[in-house]
Amino acid sequence: MTKKMLFIFNPHSGKGQIKNHLLDILDKFAKAEYDITVRPTQERLDAYNYIKNNGDKFDRIVVSGGDGTLNEAVKGLMEFDADKRPCLGYIPTGTTNDFASTLELPKSIAKSSDIAVNGVPFKCDIGKFNSTTFNYVAAFGAFTDVPYDTPQETKNILGHTAYVLEGMKRLSSLPSYHVKIKYDNGEFEGDIFLCMILNATSVAGLHKTKQLKNVDLNDGLFEMLVFKRPTNLIEFQNILINLMRGENSGDEYLFAKSSYFEFECDENIKWTLDGEYGGTERVNEVFNRKQAVTFHVDPACREQAEENADSGFAIVKPLPDDVQPFGIEKQTDDDAENSFQPEEPDPDSSES
Repeated sequence: MTKKMLFIFNPHSGKGQIKNHLLDILDKFAKAEYDITVRPTQERLDAYNYIKNNGDKFDRIVVSGGDGTLNEAVKGLMEFDADKRPCLGYIPTGTTNDFASTLELPKSIAKSSDIAVNGVPFKCDIGKFNSTTFNYVAAFGAFTDVPYDTPQETKNILGHTAYVLEGMKRLSSLPSYHVKIKYDNGEFEGDIFLCMILNATSVAGLHKTKQLKNVDLNDGLFEMLVFKRPTNLIEFQNILINLMRGENSGDEYLFAKSSYFEFECDENIKWTLDGEYGGTERVNEVFNRKQAVTFHVDPACREQAEENADSGFAIVKPLPDDVQPFGIEKQTDDDAENSFQPEEPDPDSSES
């Protein structure tokens, strides 16, 4: 029986280089004996709507785009019962690709498309934020709106640096929020300037900090980081240094793990979900939906964990320096054209 695949891609994501690799990708999928339906996204939420209406007709879904496009795909899959959700392959082509870094997917389009079709299944936790879905981060406070406030042309030209520059402009006017937080084993109340609920080892330039490097992506728990407001740039720098070291000598931040969070603020809060606008509410709830979506990952990055009575999951770990995905040699200069490099922006482009 012929296997059916949906390949849905954002033609404007990053610099739109995916268009230069379509024939090779489709040939690879066809050789894996898939009957392929191809859909370039036409507008915001197109990936979500198409998968919501058609996703259960396919054995495999592969999505290419940035974190926002992936968010739409997962959100569409979550419209189905767990046993009706096909496995999801991901070819990252966005600006930062935080969740792809967490899954240890290579930047090379050729290599990540190999994994999308030939990888091994990995069940991953997914977040529920009020009535919607997120993959790896729900956040509010300073800098959290930078990804969707930064112009797409700037992101295409400067890449991740565009986010850094936009964030630096805001250091002199950091906000402060008085918030009450309830979670599995505790409560917190105080004035903060940033809060992140995470299921990732990489987010907003924080990559494998002491708290995040051993994040378990399918244990039914999220990690929470809450930061006090710094009074100057030096204090802000010290917070980041202490975070990287796993130190908290001045109570600059709170770190907690929980399956559930409830937030109550004195004012409406703008939330960001996977780098996209997530709504504005005064009271919000976050739930962990354990092992809700199955991704295809590189078997070299998949370390079998000890069987637990209620899970039997695997943990995605970073590759050793001397091991490459699928045994492929380290990327050379000749591979550069298979990875992202900034190019001239498309004035009509929009990344999601």
